[in-house]
Amino acid sequence: PSVVRGKKFIKVGDGFTTGYNCRIDAMQVGQTPPKLSIGKNVQLNDNVHIACVANIIIADDVLIASRVFITDHNHGSVPHELELDLAPAHRKITSQKVIIDSKVWLGEGVVVLPGVHIGKNAIVGANAVVTKSVPENTIVAGNPARIIKTYDTETKSWVPYAS
Repeated sequence: PSVVRGKKFIKVGDGFTTGYNCRIDAMQVGQTPPKLSIGKNVQLNDNVHIACVANIIIADDVLIASRVFITDHNHGSVPHELELDLAPAHRKITSQKVIIDSKVWLGEGVVVLPGVHIGKNAIVGANAVVTKSVPENTIVAGNPARIIKTYDTETKSWVPYAS
């Protein structure tokens, strides 16, 4: 079984499938209702958690492996609004929009943090923590995620990234 909270704030396209134990949350925490949009032919595998309080967009034809976490929010922000005298559950929630463009593949155990935009055709390697936006046609991996390969449209092949 999977759990969906805030169903009225979630838009899902045709062909959407999930594995076991997925958790999809679209929770209103302020005056503005959240918007969670999941495109056509999106596949979530087992134990995926999507946590939205503001705006998450997942475009068409996205493949999300198991144990992936996608969030658009934090309890406080570092360094400006982290109120150390408050318990985390009582800190002001901060948020930034997350966009995952079409034909993206998120590998096993990936974490996508607030403010990230993952470009079209990108691949995110297993257990990567995505803290910054990812250009289209790239492979990223690591913690924090870094570009390791780019797709060369002329040779139609993946080439090592030269930083």
